[in-house]
Amino acid sequence: MKAIVTGGAGFIGSHLVDALIDRGDQVWVIDNLSTGKLENRNPKAKFIISDIRYHYLYDHFRHLSIDYIFHLAALPKIQYSFDHPKETNEVNIIGTLKIIEMAAKLNVKRLIYSSSSSIYGDQLTWPLREDMPVNPLNPYALQKFAAERYCQMLFPNSVCLRYFNVYGSRQSSSGSYSAVIGNFLSNHKKGAVSVIYGDGEQTRDFTWVGDVVRANILASESNKVGCGEVINIGGGKNYSVNQLKKMIGGLYHYQMARKGESRHTLADITKAKKLLGWEPYVSLEEGIAELKKLHGLT
Repeated sequence: MKAIVTGGAGFIGSHLVDALIDRGDQVWVIDNLSTGKLENRNPKAKFIISDIRYHYLYDHFRHLSIDYIFHLAALPKIQYSFDHPKETNEVNIIGTLKIIEMAAKLNVKRLIYSSSSSIYGDQLTWPLREDMPVNPLNPYALQKFAAERYCQMLFPNSVCLRYFNVYGSRQSSSGSYSAVIGNFLSNHKKGAVSVIYGDGEQTRDFTWVGDVVRANILASESNKVGCGEVINIGGGKNYSVNQLKKMIGGLYHYQMARKGESRHTLADITKAKKLLGWEPYVSLEEGIAELKKLHGLT
C-alpha cells in the first residue's frame, strides 16, 4: 500500500510512519518541522519538508496511486490557539481543506483525520459519546470540529478519530505548551518543579501512542467505516492530575487553572470496538512505567 502521513515527523505521526513501514507500506511524509523533528524521521519513508497549506503539494503525488492519507499535521495546543488564533486557524482548517482537496484529486481510498476530544468541552454526563452535542471551549477545539465537518462534507470516504490525551515516547517535554506527561517526566529527571494548573482534581483519559497508531491502521482497513464516521480513541478510564503526579513522582506546585480546558474527559469507546475492532492494550500505569524506564527514573 502507498500512504501519505502529514505531520509524520511529529509525536504521533512518526510512530504511525514506523508502523506502516514495518508492515511493508510505501510512505510519504509531509512535515514543515514546526513541531515535528528530523530525529523522528524514518529513513525508509520519503520525506517532503513542506507546509500543508502550500498549493503545489499535489504535484509531488499526481503521478502516483496513493491508497490512504493519514492527516495528523496540526498546531495542537489549546493555550497556543488562544495566543495565536489566526495562525492555528490557517493550519488546522485551511491546511485541512488543502489535504481534503488533494485526497479528492488523488482519489484515495480513505482519508483518516486526527481529531480531538477537546471538541466535547465540558459535559454534564460521562463517558463522552460521539453523538453528544459538541461544546468547544477554545479555538483549537473549534478548529478541529470544523475540520471534521469539512471532511464529512467534502470527502465522505473519511474517518475522524477523536484522540483522548495521547502520551508516549517522542512527546514534547519542553516549552510553555508541552503536554503534561512529557513535561512532568522531563522536570522530574532534571529535578525541576512541575506546575499543576488548578487543584489537580481535573481528570483526563490518557491514551498510549501505540494504541492510537493501531486505531489509525484499523480505520484504514475496516470495511465498516469510510462514510465520515467520528470515533473516540481513548483509554476508557480517567485519572486525576494528582494521581498522575503520584505515579511519576517529582516536585510540584499549583497555579491558577487555565482557561478553555475541560474539567473531565472520559471516552466511551463502544463505537471503536464495534466498527474498528479496537480497544486499548496499554494501561496508564504500564505506559508510565515504560516511560520512566526510558527517562532513567526507575
